[in-house]
Amino acid sequence: MLVIAYIAFVILLFIGIVIGKQAWQSRLHGVVIINATFIEFQWTYFFPYFLALIAEWLQGPYLYKLYDDYGFVDPYIGIIYVCGYCSSILFGAYTGILIDNWGRKKVCILFTILYSLSCIANISKNFAVLCLGRIIGGASTGLLFSAFDAWYVYEHMQIHKFPYEWLEDTFSKATFFNSIIAISAGIFANLLTEWLDVGAVAPFLLAVPCLCASAILIQLTWSENFGTSTRGCKSCMDSLKVIFTTPGIFLIGSVQAMFESVMYIFVFLWTPVLQPADPPLGIVFSCFMCSIWIGGIIFTNLIKKDIQPTIIVLFVVYGVMLTNFLAALASANHPRTSFLLFLVTEILCGIYFPAMGSLRSKWLPPALHSDIMNLFRVPLNIIASAVLLILHDSHSPHGITQMFLLNSALLLCGGIFSVLLHFQYTNDEKKDEFQIE
Repeated sequence: MLVIAYIAFVILLFIGIVIGKQAWQSRLHGVVIINATFIEFQWTYFFPYFLALIAEWLQGPYLYKLYDDYGFVDPYIGIIYVCGYCSSILFGAYTGILIDNWGRKKVCILFTILYSLSCIANISKNFAVLCLGRIIGGASTGLLFSAFDAWYVYEHMQIHKFPYEWLEDTFSKATFFNSIIAISAGIFANLLTEWLDVGAVAPFLLAVPCLCASAILIQLTWSENFGTSTRGCKSCMDSLKVIFTTPGIFLIGSVQAMFESVMYIFVFLWTPVLQPADPPLGIVFSCFMCSIWIGGIIFTNLIKKDIQPTIIVLFVVYGVMLTNFLAALASANHPRTSFLLFLVTEILCGIYFPAMGSLRSKWLPPALHSDIMNLFRVPLNIIASAVLLILHDSHSPHGITQMFLLNSALLLCGGIFSVLLHFQYTNDEKKDEFQIE
């Protein structure tokens, strides 16, 4: 398994470099690169943001193994994971209010403090402390993927008065470097944990100085800005009304709940499934990140060929349903086959996320976008939590098979919703063409 993982990583990295060369050039050499002031401002944002991303990705490969090394069995590990999922539900609704009213710079620094505490909690072998760490981690992760972007957009538009179109250049570069960081983080985590034999807690400890450096840069180089958030019960009710009265939005939320809950379960499952073959988990994680990166490039090429995003989502959902069904047959006794199936799953995920993002940009009203997204996360967190609590005995072949079969059933439902979503998308397109005529 060791050799297979390294060979897979080299092949996937080579494929990503070859097919993504044109995408690299367009992202890294846009027309605005000649504006020195803009480039300097971009990197003022990038340096602390990338340090925060390093801290985030370092924790991916060895989270399950850390708890396993501490001697916890799967039912308890499942509960620790669920603490993180439930935390994101409880605190996600208040993230926007906190960011806008308390100040984006302060909240970004708050993220680094909270996430550092979450990492430090992993030093303890106490079950309650580990659960608390996951709760803090779940609450703070939402800040990473909202507060930093909110700060940048305000500074870009309101303070520096750069053109709106230049936002795409920044976020394209951020997406590109995020992929590189994720792949590299798996390698560094593997180096610390397995090559240097420091232990599974090492990546979490390395994340802390990255977060401290991020906080220092934010404090020294960023100015404060605020939003005008009026979120509350009324906006929540307005969002619910939009979801249940707009078929397209309801179907997007339904597909997302089915598909992404399966991905949350997969995050828990992949380590115990592959662990019997003793793979280098950090390299396996880097393989997964390479696969997602390749999937994103494939999506870009599909869109250039005018393939509808709903068709892409439909293909992906049923494709992942098939890989989960095959994994149910293979996972108990064939970890190498499971690994190959997981790579296919990750490539399909890399196609899914930008495709779903494209559909959300078409249907979700901008004023309620973040509120609707928070509501979408509620059912997928509930589904993932319920599955982990009920079918958490993944050390037994029977438990593994059950979880993958349940994933397949969830994706079958998601596939039905995606078919309906395609018909809804097609009908809306016809209505738009009719109105133009």
